[in-house]
Amino acid sequence: MSQTEAANTPEPVVSSRYRYYVLAILVFVYMLNFVDRQIIGILASPLKEHFQLSDSQFGLLGGIAFASVYSTLAIPLAWLADRASRVWIMTGALTVWSGFTALCGVAGSFGQLFLFRMGVGVGEAGGVAPAYSLIADYFPPNQRARALAAFAFGIPLGTAGGTLVGGLLAAQYGWRTAFIVVGLIGVLVAPLLRLTVRDPRRGGSDLAAKAAIAPAEAAPPAPTAGEADVDLGRRVALICFGVGGLLAGLGVLSLLGAGVSNPLVPFFGAGLFTVIGVSLFIARATGTVIMRKKSFWLLSLGAAASSVCGYGVAGWLPLFFMRSFNLTLSQVSWYYAGIALIGGLLGIWLGGSLADRMARRSKGAYPLVPAVAFIISAPCFILAMNSPWLISLIPGGGSHAMALVLAFLIFLIPTGLNLAWLGPVTAAVQHLAPAPMRSTASAIFLLINNLLGLAVGFYYFGWMSDLLRPTFGDESLRWAIYTGMGFYLLSSVLLFGASRTLKKDWVD
Repeated sequence: MSQTEAANTPEPVVSSRYRYYVLAILVFVYMLNFVDRQIIGILASPLKEHFQLSDSQFGLLGGIAFASVYSTLAIPLAWLADRASRVWIMTGALTVWSGFTALCGVAGSFGQLFLFRMGVGVGEAGGVAPAYSLIADYFPPNQRARALAAFAFGIPLGTAGGTLVGGLLAAQYGWRTAFIVVGLIGVLVAPLLRLTVRDPRRGGSDLAAKAAIAPAEAAPPAPTAGEADVDLGRRVALICFGVGGLLAGLGVLSLLGAGVSNPLVPFFGAGLFTVIGVSLFIARATGTVIMRKKSFWLLSLGAAASSVCGYGVAGWLPLFFMRSFNLTLSQVSWYYAGIALIGGLLGIWLGGSLADRMARRSKGAYPLVPAVAFIISAPCFILAMNSPWLISLIPGGGSHAMALVLAFLIFLIPTGLNLAWLGPVTAAVQHLAPAPMRSTASAIFLLINNLLGLAVGFYYFGWMSDLLRPTFGDESLRWAIYTGMGFYLLSSVLLFGASRTLKKDWVD
């Protein structure tokens, strides 16, 4: 059989039972990903007390320490996953991030904890993009948004699990035990992933997969007369190298007594841009394909804008409940875990199901569904945070318990809508590039989403809280969250734009 015939031969039929088993394992691994990622949110109070941290410092710990390496290393690891075993890469990633989570429990200083959180990011960099690619090869296009939405169940499951288990362990045994226990769980699960999940042929579930696109990443097509910016990926990488060089020069000047007062800041930025440049240079062929498409930028920046609130609010709500609702660590663990689990599961599945159904008429439904969801989310968050005021409008007033119940019920709405984008948008990104490029395309998308969303979001709310503290005191975090709601509106505008361009950029 020739290479072309082999490429056009349909993938051997995989039983539905095994396909959903693989999906279940990937969901569980993604859940552990978010347990280890989000556990720091519920541990905010004991960590801030132990290391004497301001809100801004904690924002750095929860955001840039993790996101800087998680976002940048995802691209070279995904590029490798497009050429090697995705299952092996995910197994190694799970082992690394879980091991570093356990090490967080023995940190003796803020600096050590910062470095260990960077280690968690190193591992988790290889855990998501390869999974997107695996799911795209196990499920046909008409089921892909729902399958990716089901995979995204790992987010509310992990957020709820990390909040509940981490909070209860910390309340009973201390924050060190919480880190160690959840980290060791992932180390024990890694062999199960490697031994029971097969790596399918790339593009095997796509009826339109052709041999002509199989080597696209390794050897991009020659430019034609009407094709512009065919080497865009390389150009963007060189721009990143240039910015990195300028920041390094600024760091040197600061060491010599000129420029910024803290040389670590420009040197950190120089290293970050250099790593991004190396990553994009490695992935320049895929970058050239997707970066020319308006839909890629609209989807990526739209998701990133929503993630500023999504990651930021999720990381800071436990501390908000303790400050503004007067809940203890144990009470917050149960309270917020319930919100994250119920609201998240319903929202993710609703987003994926609606998008798959509406996309039968128009591909633009994939970004349109979350665009509408974010418009609704912002006012619902504000209402939920002001449940005591809403209760006070009842004749005779209301109790603190009634305010907590009302807040719980309202919080379910924006928590669900906040995650409704995951299935539709990630499914759309899968179709901006040929099948052999999907891991790398997803990683470039995640680079933008997480570097802006996770790093900026977690830090933004802590920085804004410190900025507003002289005016609002312990309620400064509430007002910081209010200011962040504008990112949802920005996300809606960008995703509405993507709904108009997606059909043109779609690759079957």
